[in-house]
Order: sequence, then C-alpha cells, then structure tokens
Amino acid sequence: MVTTDYLVIGSGIAGLTFSVKIAEKFPDRKVIIVTKANEDESNTKYAQGGVAIVLDKEQDSFKKHIKDTLIAGDGLCHEAVVKLVIKEGPKRLKELLLWGANFDVNANGKFDLGKEGGHSEYRVVHHKDITGYEIERALLERAHQLSNITILPHHFAIDLVTNHHIESYKSETLSCFGAYIFNQNTGDIFTIKANSTLLASGGIGCVYGHTTNPVIATGDGIAMAYRAKARIKDMEFVQFHPTALYEEKGESSFLISEAVRGFGAYLRNKKGHRFMPDYDERAELASRDIVSQSIDSELKKSGEPHVYLDCTHLDIEAFKGHFPNIYKKCLERHINIETDWIPVIPASHYLCGGIKVNKKGKTTISRLFACGECSRTGLHGANRLASNSLLEALVYAHNIFKHHSKHDYKSPDIIIPDWNDEGTTITEEHILIQHNLKQLQALMRNYVGIIRSNKRLKRAIKHLDLIYNEVEDLYKESKITTSLCELRNMINVSHLIIRQSLDRKENKGGYFNVDNVKSTR
Repeated sequence: MVTTDYLVIGSGIAGLTFSVKIAEKFPDRKVIIVTKANEDESNTKYAQGGVAIVLDKEQDSFKKHIKDTLIAGDGLCHEAVVKLVIKEGPKRLKELLLWGANFDVNANGKFDLGKEGGHSEYRVVHHKDITGYEIERALLERAHQLSNITILPHHFAIDLVTNHHIESYKSETLSCFGAYIFNQNTGDIFTIKANSTLLASGGIGCVYGHTTNPVIATGDGIAMAYRAKARIKDMEFVQFHPTALYEEKGESSFLISEAVRGFGAYLRNKKGHRFMPDYDERAELASRDIVSQSIDSELKKSGEPHVYLDCTHLDIEAFKGHFPNIYKKCLERHINIETDWIPVIPASHYLCGGIKVNKKGKTTISRLFACGECSRTGLHGANRLASNSLLEALVYAHNIFKHHSKHDYKSPDIIIPDWNDEGTTITEEHILIQHNLKQLQALMRNYVGIIRSNKRLKRAIKHLDLIYNEVEDLYKESKITTSLCELRNMINVSHLIIRQSLDRKENKGGYFNVDNVKSTR
C-alpha cells in the first residue's frame, strides 16, 4: 500500500492545476497523480477554442458573460456559481501566464480575443487552435519542477476505497480513503491510501463512439463515484459538438472548432443552401444545442450522412494563421478549404452533468472532491457555453485548493484490504469485450442521441441490461484489464444518461425528447 496526502485521478487542466497549487503551498506534503495513458493525454489536450474570460472592459463585461452563460444553460444554471466562475476568470488567467502558458496577441500587443457560438462579445483567449495543448504543456512543465508531485502514467484507477471496503471502520459518514490502482505495464494492483482524493478524470465521449474526445474519455471517474454511492446529476445533458470532421469509416474524432464559425464560416446542406438562418436568427453563431439539432434535422430530411462547413469565402491566409492545425488536418484528408467545403457531423463532445459538487468541489462523499468535466457544478445548466469548460476547471481547482489550505485532512488509522481477485482467470474474451463495446456505442447513438423519445429510451434500457449482465459476469470471472474496466464504466455511465433522460419531463438546452413536446401541447 502506498500512502499520500493528496491523490489526484486525472492529468488534465483540473487535476494539474490543483496539484501544482497544493504542492507549491505545502512542499512537505505528497501529491500523487494517477493517469491511465501518457501524462499529457487528456480532454484538455484536445481543447481547440480557448478560455472564455472578460478582459476588454470597454466592449465586454462580467454582466454580459453571465447573461450569455445563463441563456445557454436554459434556466438550469446555478446563478451564484455562474457569477463566481466568471468573475474569477482574469485572476486564473494571470496564474496560467505565470506558469508559462502562451496566448495569441494582436498587432497592438493585446490578447487576440475570439468569439464563439452563444457569446455576445469577443472574449475567448486562445493559442492558435491548440489552446488546451498549450495549457497542458505549461502545467506539466510546472508540475515536473515540484519534487513533491509524483505522476504515475499508465496507471488505471479501478475503484474508490470507502467504508464499504473496511469492516473495522464504523461511521455513519460515507468517506473515501483512496483508490485501487492497476499498473497497466506490470499487471499489478495496489492501493493508494490518501487523506484526500480528487477525481479529475474528464468526460464520457467514447460512450457514443462518434466523439471529439480522445479514446481515454470513458467516464471512469463518474462510474467510480456512482459505484461508491456519490450523487450524480444532470447526466441527460450531453452536448454534441455540431462540427466534427466527417469520416466515411464511421468514428469521427477531429473537431472543427466553433471558432471557425465565429470566424465567419457557413453551414450548408448538399444543395448548397445555407440553412442555419432558417432555424435561428443567430445563424451559425447560435448555441451548440440549436446548431446540432438543426444539423440533425437537415440530415433526417435529406438522408445524407453529413452537412458542410463552407470557408471558401474567408481570408485564407488569416484562416491559416488562426487555425493552422485545422487547415493541415483538412489537407491530410484531401480537403482544400480554399475550394472545398468541409464535411461535418455532430459528435458527442461534452457532458454538462456529472458528480454533484458544491462551490468547494466537495462531493456527497467525505474526503472526495471532483473537478473538471467529470463534475457537475451548476455552471453549465442544460447546455455549456463554448469555452467555459477550461475556465470552470481553473476556478474549481482553485476553490478546492483554497478549501484544502484551510482544512487539513487526515485519514484514520485503518487497514485497507488488498484487492481480491481470487478465483479469477486471465480473460481470453477480448472479442466479447469489443463486441459489447460496439453494441453499447451503437445503442447510445441510435437510441440516446441528439433527438430522443421515451420509446427509444425504454428500449435502450432493455438492451443495456443484457450487455450489463454479460459484462458483469465476465468482470467477476476475469483478471483486471483496462478494456474490461472501461467497458464496465461506460455501461454505468450509459445507465445514468438513460435513466436521468427518462426522468426529465421538459426539454431544456441540449436535451430534446419528442414526447416532451407532445405533452406540452
């Protein structure tokens, strides 16, 4: 068993920001960061757009940013949280700059602010079209400078350790004491006992298969928290990014940033009709839920597999300067944006719900905190405003740090039992795991996608139960593998999305159920 003061699960902007802050504050205390892939592999790394922060006080204001966020959230944002996060933005940006993150500036030496869907002003601080990559680089560089931070790449968190694992510990308060960790390189499973545990494990995009997220986004933190009996909320609000690059082979993963539409690109159907003005007066700059639903409607009417993003009328040299990575990726796919339209399709992008936390990042389990996309803070409501997610992670990592600066958690003197895999064997059923994974992803796309219905959701539950039973039997019989654990976690997450979708009786933001429309007529 390994002991630490702070266990952080996840190495994106949320986990790294907290880790750096707490390690700087308490150089005599130990921080362990567990991450299941390379240390720089996270949802943060793939965030293109930027960080929404009010900086131009002549044109912009906190009031405007707050209003835009509340409108996007469609009445379900926690207004006090919205105000808190947005007003903290400039302070958190200064810290990123101190840690060495670089952001684009204009000819006057001021930040080159971008504008994205749902924003009334230019306020998005960015680094080309790889903002998340740049932030991740700076945070990792700082983390490596701190001797009391240990990063364990290729280590998978299997389950949280709570009262349920320790017979001798009697308490009415449900508490977290660390986690069971699987070393993917050696196959060993060991325990990390921690005074405090932070889940910063990212999103759930791979549940749908078609996603802008990396392959690691399998909802592990949410599933672990759910199994540990933490409260999970607003899972029905899965945000689909309107413009992922369409791939004929199926799974789309490359994001065509919302900032491209902010730059002036048009959405067109196969006939060349610019259709977004038919759906919303904001046209291509409507919020993501509106644009995704509009594209979905166009695809259903035409039977086509995708629509197009037209950049041919734009200043191509300026485009290359702003979006070099997107331009390069399109060329690799034999798409020259000077003459060709980009085929795009909505793809699972961001989860607005997750592990319920308060303003200090505390979950409903003592000693367990959550931050970033795996958490539900109340900022996003029914639909996240573009580029508010990196801001939220920065602010809540800081809030959790402030709380830990004032509260010194100490684990009780307990013995955590070793991981018990007696009676299990090394599974040779990799085909079964992959088969169930494909079934699950197809189920979520076809029955629990952008447009839902009670009939499809109820069918989804029945099909999911069959997959769940088969995978649970396999899990009980088998030695731990990452793919098996990930599948199990995705099944838990899918169950939460479907059940909480059925519980919602009105359409809000990114959630649309055709039966809710009928019931309000």
